[in-house]
Amino acid sequence: MTDQPSKPPQPPKLSVPADVAMGQYSNFVSIAHNYSEVVLDFGRTLPGRQDIPIVARLMMTPFQARQLLRALTHNLQMYEQTFGPIQEPPAPRTPSGPQTDSTN
Repeated sequence: MTDQPSKPPQPPKLSVPADVAMGQYSNFVSIAHNYSEVVLDFGRTLPGRQDIPIVARLMMTPFQARQLLRALTHNLQMYEQTFGPIQEPPAPRTPSGPQTDSTN
């Protein structure tokens, strides 16, 4: 009997349906959790609106959330190696109160 090398398992082939392929823009995420799941609600904040419409909700186990964190960390490190550090936005300007002249 000859030992034949076994083929390594092939990763699953991703398929993206047309209605998902365009994606959803999100500039907000709310994260909630309990013992058995982590819920990420992705939304879009818009100037002048008081509500934040949720455009996608993802639910996963805490283990899967940990894997997502590792994958995001790894990918952002690769991004910064290629394009440089990701810049933080400037701090919002606070409106100044009434100006007083203390020279009088």
